[in-house]
Amino acid sequence: MGYSDQRFNVNLSILFTELPLLERPAAAAKAGFGAVELWWPWVDAPTPEQSELDALKKAIEDAGVRLVGLNFYAGQLPGPDRGALSIPGEESEKFRANLAVAADFAQSLGCTALNALYGNRVEGVDPAVQDELALENLVLAGREADRVGAILLIEALNAPESPKCPIVSAPKAIEIVDKVNAATGLGNAKFLMDLYHLSMNGEDLPSVIEQYAAKTGHVQIADNPGRGAPGTGSLPLESLLDQLKKAGYEGWVGLEYKAGDRPSAESFGWLS
Repeated sequence: MGYSDQRFNVNLSILFTELPLLERPAAAAKAGFGAVELWWPWVDAPTPEQSELDALKKAIEDAGVRLVGLNFYAGQLPGPDRGALSIPGEESEKFRANLAVAADFAQSLGCTALNALYGNRVEGVDPAVQDELALENLVLAGREADRVGAILLIEALNAPESPKCPIVSAPKAIEIVDKVNAATGLGNAKFLMDLYHLSMNGEDLPSVIEQYAAKTGHVQIADNPGRGAPGTGSLPLESLLDQLKKAGYEGWVGLEYKAGDRPSAESFGWLS
């Protein structure tokens, strides 16, 4: 077991960001990776021009890497937003407008995992109203993902860095996963297990893995403290990933960490 037995992919929205978007897939390939994932790359455009979509598709294909994960539109990310689907008004409308665009783009590259970030609580809006809207939008997202043969991912963030987000624990994310699956009858909603976020919440990671590996559709990692590469903090990431594998998880592990002051290509020494 160990890191050599894992299937790692690079998140191009947090690594290689020193490069223009269209140069990042080739940089990941040069660093030895065959797969990448992305947050929604156009934070101001849930429905970008087809030429922009085509250019990114070409960059990924030309690099010879596979897209294995994509976020639906989530607002300003990185930035103050934590998703759009539970925000009444314009943001919810943008999320809905993005659904088919993101799903079609994912399908065009063989990507079968779409992440829908819940969003922050809004001052002056009843949380129950937001949760009702969120379930409506997640049902739409689940159906759209199913249309292109993809799973819908529900991610738990962390309370210290995302205090206005209501999904800041593994049990809460699993609760949403179960509600969406019950509402759609599709069974394609899965847990996105981000070990960094869960550790920031102080959760018992071995217990989380034991309880929820079977409902997990994707995994992301960064060390804690600092959200750096494995080995820069104190998380036993190698053993945690071994436990996940033994529990039956055979999917991708997204590298969603910060490279720090060095070029991203120099942040992979922990793999050797």
